[in-house]
Amino acid sequence: MGWIVAIIVGGVIGWIASMIMARDASMGILWNIVVGLIGSLLGGWIGSTFLGIGATLTAFSLPGLLMSLIGAVVLLAIVNLIQRGRVR
Repeated sequence: MGWIVAIIVGGVIGWIASMIMARDASMGILWNIVVGLIGSLLGGWIGSTFLGIGATLTAFSLPGLLMSLIGAVVLLAIVNLIQRGRVR
């Protein structure tokens, strides 16, 4: 059941991040899920390494959700840099 929730939340996080970075038209649901899941890992690493915000896989928290969104936005910014040479 945890994987289903992670996929759903990852899809929503990826979709919100793609709207923030103006890439919503070029991404489908699969890429939104991928960006959301990888962004969550990246956001968890950023939060625990630089900000001291620990993320757990067993508890749902607002700071963890926000760090997931930040990680997904950072991931899309990196993808924009690689693809186009600039951040939109």
